[in-house]
Amino acid sequence: MSRPRPIRRWRALSKPQRNELYVRWSLYAVAVMQPVATLGLVGGSVGRGEVSEAELAAGAAGSLLAAALNAVLVRGGLDAYLGRRPRPYARVVVAGAVSVAVSAAALLLGPPLEGAGGSLPLTVSLLTMVFWIATTAVALPALETAVAAAAGLLLLALPLLLTGASPGSVAGMSVGCLFGAAIASCTARGSAWNAKVVWELDAAREAQARLAVAEERLRFSRDLHDVLGRNLATIALKSELAVQLAHRGRPEAVDQMTEVQRIAQDSQREVREVVRGYRTVELHTELSGAASVLRAANVDCRTELSGADGLPAAAQSVLGWVVREAATNVLRHSEAANCRFRLRVSGGTALLEVENDGVPAVPPPRAEGAGSGLRGLGERLAAHGGTLSTAGGGPGRFRLTAELPIETVEFEK
Repeated sequence: MSRPRPIRRWRALSKPQRNELYVRWSLYAVAVMQPVATLGLVGGSVGRGEVSEAELAAGAAGSLLAAALNAVLVRGGLDAYLGRRPRPYARVVVAGAVSVAVSAAALLLGPPLEGAGGSLPLTVSLLTMVFWIATTAVALPALETAVAAAAGLLLLALPLLLTGASPGSVAGMSVGCLFGAAIASCTARGSAWNAKVVWELDAAREAQARLAVAEERLRFSRDLHDVLGRNLATIALKSELAVQLAHRGRPEAVDQMTEVQRIAQDSQREVREVVRGYRTVELHTELSGAASVLRAANVDCRTELSGADGLPAAAQSVLGWVVREAATNVLRHSEAANCRFRLRVSGGTALLEVENDGVPAVPPPRAEGAGSGLRGLGERLAAHGGTLSTAGGGPGRFRLTAELPIETVEFEK
């Protein structure tokens, strides 16, 4: 049974994308609350005769317009806060102008502040200004938000003072608006900060995976240099000596070239061991290293070993390579929070299972030529009579299973 399209799209998103989507729509919902609260307040006053139906319609239209502009401001402001676009100063100005106009209209055209129903226009204006300042806090830094809030309240206070409102009423309204805006701004800014931190953690995790791969490449380079550096220098010196001896007709030239041949054969064998991972790969070392790297990437890594100490060195090397490749795949191709390595030895066969969560429902597209690690690992196991299989261990889980006959494992000579 196929899932509905919205569910499939949701499961296809990464954890940072899901978190950002939740934060974004939470802020949109806050913007929508403004006209809902305004209509509730004004609608109740219509029945008591404090506000006419025309004033209700005008208030609803103004509040809806302000809320729509606040939602647009949130959309651009969150992207700016996450560093994806410049700060939307124009949207802040437009949304602020409309919010000030709606608030001023409610205060000037509604019931007098000192009379019956005077709290209604005051509440409507406070809600309008608080929601605008809170959405501005997402788009602008704290200092610029404070400046914008002060400018908006000043523009709102001037017409009130000119029409005869008492300074005390205007001051009280301003203080109440600033107090409510401070709480709402902290909440909105905190939500945006949460989205930014999750993205930064995701970037740090990707950097950790890249560092793990780079460290492995450096280890391989060091091993290759250690194997070939000295031997190639020796081959070059002995070859030069053999040439000089041959020019002189000395029979020792044959002995020197025989030595060069032996060193070249030894180098070929040692390079093969490095490439195959047999030179330094040990099961306990690889398990310890994999667990350390995964835990550094905030993955809860657990190991269950049964009979590992009794495995021959050759079998431990083969399984150690499985551990290395599996840990790399967990870091690079999943958003795992938990990973488990389980080894069981019975009946002359070693069974290693690696299971992790955090697998996306829709795998991301891979670059051309990528994804050969598991195929190469399967070929490595097949060369020793082993098998490699993959399967899902449940929704969002992945299990890698390597089965290796212990008696047939030998180092490649």
